[in-house]
Amino acid sequence: MSKSSVFTGFYKLQIEERLQFVKKFAHLSDQEVETLRKGGALPLELADRMIENVVSVFPIPLGIAVNFLINNRDYLIPMAIEEPSVVAAASYAAKLAREGGGFHTTSTDPIMIGQIQVVDIEDPNRACMAVYHNKQDILKKANEQDPVLLSVGGGAKDLEAKVIQTQSGAMLITELHVDCGDAMGANAVNTMAEAVAPLIERITGGRVYLRIISNLATKRLTRAYVTVPKEAIGGEEVVDGVVRAYHFAASDPYRAATHNKGILNGMIAVVIATCNDHRAVEAGAHAYASHAGHYTSLSTWEKNSKGDLVGSLEMPLAVGTIGGAIRTHPVAKIALKILDVKSARELAEVVAAVGLAQNLGALRALANEGIQRGHMRLHARNIAIAAGATGKFIDVVSNKMVEERKIRMDRAKEILDTIGSEKT
Repeated sequence: MSKSSVFTGFYKLQIEERLQFVKKFAHLSDQEVETLRKGGALPLELADRMIENVVSVFPIPLGIAVNFLINNRDYLIPMAIEEPSVVAAASYAAKLAREGGGFHTTSTDPIMIGQIQVVDIEDPNRACMAVYHNKQDILKKANEQDPVLLSVGGGAKDLEAKVIQTQSGAMLITELHVDCGDAMGANAVNTMAEAVAPLIERITGGRVYLRIISNLATKRLTRAYVTVPKEAIGGEEVVDGVVRAYHFAASDPYRAATHNKGILNGMIAVVIATCNDHRAVEAGAHAYASHAGHYTSLSTWEKNSKGDLVGSLEMPLAVGTIGGAIRTHPVAKIALKILDVKSARELAEVVAAVGLAQNLGALRALANEGIQRGHMRLHARNIAIAAGATGKFIDVVSNKMVEERKIRMDRAKEILDTIGSEKT
């Protein structure tokens, strides 16, 4: 019997009940559940080996988004994020998407680009041709650096060279195209770029400065698309509102920045939960949003002939299931087990689907009721806690502020003072 990620009212469960649902879905061990139950604490001695100058660790909430159907398969989505409403919005949007068959995704091979910068060349264009003439020797040198990657079908597959004009004069940029398999690939690509640099200097007669990976991974694209029946989302008027909100983002970079931030809310939460490099993903996303010459929306939304809402998302997405902290961090390992992805490409496709879901949830809220209603209750709880409320009084204070639509620190303290005086 296939398992289902559908769960109405997941947020109403106690933490222990949620843990038991996830345990059953993902076949977690008692030890893995205990790790999550204890807040996924990262031992200081392990943290000290991950980065420099460690003094502590910084935990953030880990939630589970439900209802996701991606390529006809059910997923539970671990999301690490401090912002209220994100996990709930993703879960709600995933439920809407199921009405139209869920999310569908595709991706290209996991090709990353390594750049080698050459300067001080007398004839840059002739040097560019020389790089192409010696292409096989360069690729051979690159692949000598990682025989393991080569043995599993990865490695340097191709190269391109280009001459660019800069304030420092003409530069020749050689770009290695490296299939990184199930790794994000930074270490492998940087090692290869370093190794071929002396050979490229000899070929071109120039001097190499930078040799490093590019985070604009245009050879490593992931796409997600979804159809949401108009009845599921609230009618054709709501569909029109979402499409017009997209048109706003597509035409105005000020709106596009927030629109794309909403997409990344969902994506980055999964990237962090799996201990991938969220800074690389964000850099690539924003650069790709500008690749046509102006900053615009990463997603597209339109109404089809039936009046249903159709959305799609395309962007570079470099994530891995091996390497770095991915298989070191105890919670990241559990997050990957919950996702049960078989490759880096599958992980990227899941992340893209979450981004599209997040975008759908935010646009529907904006078009239909405004974004504040969804944020209000959780934000009120945070304010109540910050004001000093504990236990049952957190809900008392937050509910009162929501009712009054006055979610402020001073009002929370006034309510607490009133409660205190009534108790005495």
